[in-house]
Amino acid sequence: MKVGTDGLLLGAWARLPAIFSTTDSAVTAAASTVLDIGTGSGLISLMLAQRAPAANIHAIELDADAAGQAKHNFDQSPFASRLQLLRGDILTYQPAERYALIVSNPPFFDNALLSPDSQRNQARHTDSLPMPLLLAKAAALLAPGGSFALILPDTGAETFSRIALEQGWFLSASCVVFSRSDNLPLRRLMQWQREACTPAQQQLIIHEPTGCYSEQYRSLLRDFYLKF
Repeated sequence: MKVGTDGLLLGAWARLPAIFSTTDSAVTAAASTVLDIGTGSGLISLMLAQRAPAANIHAIELDADAAGQAKHNFDQSPFASRLQLLRGDILTYQPAERYALIVSNPPFFDNALLSPDSQRNQARHTDSLPMPLLLAKAAALLAPGGSFALILPDTGAETFSRIALEQGWFLSASCVVFSRSDNLPLRRLMQWQREACTPAQQQLIIHEPTGCYSEQYRSLLRDFYLKF
């Protein structure tokens, strides 16, 4: 549950506001702050800190053990000064500021058998963070012009999209992820905003028929592997 393909995909794919790429000291902190909901080990926050040299990142995590590990990982990284770990429940989180980008690799197994491991249940079942509440909270925390990026199983993406549209969200980008070209869709990366837009649509295939990583996947993740 520490480093997985879902987190890697979201951390590399999420569309960054242009302001995140500048090193201009005049950029205000509020205009360049990310919120990572359910950060786990901190993987996505670390990837975004690497990609966006002007971004400050707030990472919130409910589980105490995961939060402790994320804090350790943040402190050991070269981005420590821009990463803040928040221990708590996103549904009761009430910050003064609003966020230019919100990201989440949320719990997504709905109506599935529970594991004996309570931590795994919390991380992987929507009982702990239902889709409508996640969307409503993201809307409340989003700055004007901001966006919300997440990854879900393709089988749950249509339900999530219906709820998002009902709550006044607009899809700005979508990427359907396949393990191989001859497989059914595996995951869907989506980015949502509060302003009307025309969504950018794409597909990503992770593996070649030989089982090797595709060049498309290598290109997306190359900056995050020591050897790839």
